[in-house]
Amino acid sequence: MSSRPRFWQYVVLILLAAVFLYPIWWALSSSFKPAADIISDPLSLSGPTLDNYRAMFADVPIGTGFANTALVLLVKGAMTMFFCPLAGYAFAKYRFPGKDLLFGLVLLTLMLPTLVLIIPLLLEMSALNWVNTYQALILPGSVDAFSIFWMRQTIAAIPDELLDAGRVDGASEFAIFARVVVPVIRPGLAALAVLTTMNIYNDFVWPVVAVNDEAHQTLQVVLATLAQDITANRIGADFATVWGELLAAGSIALLPLLIIFILLQRHFINGILAGSVKG
Repeated sequence: MSSRPRFWQYVVLILLAAVFLYPIWWALSSSFKPAADIISDPLSLSGPTLDNYRAMFADVPIGTGFANTALVLLVKGAMTMFFCPLAGYAFAKYRFPGKDLLFGLVLLTLMLPTLVLIIPLLLEMSALNWVNTYQALILPGSVDAFSIFWMRQTIAAIPDELLDAGRVDGASEFAIFARVVVPVIRPGLAALAVLTTMNIYNDFVWPVVAVNDEAHQTLQVVLATLAQDITANRIGADFATVWGELLAAGSIALLPLLIIFILLQRHFINGILAGSVKG
């Protein structure tokens, strides 16, 4: 039998894509419509206008949210992408006492709901005087159990003979990791980069607890309080105005993740497939 997709499979995939993409298209297109038309005729295609974007930038500190999110993403993401592969490499290729127990404890933390950890983390940040600081936004969760597990499973598929060949050539352990392991697991690293970016970019619960001043608010916190900011900064703002600015802010917040996923889509899919098979 031919493995070539049949016509009805294309039809089903196109319909599913339309269902998933239509809300995104509607939000983007509606952000360029006059605010009144969004409520009165949400399915129409009115003439494009930038009024919603101009008003949103004037009413909401979305630039501060983007800057804080970018800083947290760069530093926290770099820490995740550096330390988690190293930890995964140690669990996958080294033998040391208590290795299985320690790895089991790492996996055990995956079963803890995020809400269970908020109060202990907040008390810890308070004891360190890190509340309303970038340290509180960056350090907790920068080395997480899922990333270690992902890297361990990906690196475990590398033949030990490659590592032994590097040791015979006189390479140090870190040189073996950097020159032998990293090039082989590049698809897995790309997948981890996409997942890490999405998790940090969309994180809301911890930032809203760790900081309560506008200077350190991340983008998701700014978006969550956007309606209150609009009504507070504009006396008499109606429902349509709030919706127009909400859609404008949401559309801007969507673009970075959309661009990153499009650029890394092939590597992300290859990494997911590579991480799902061992051997």
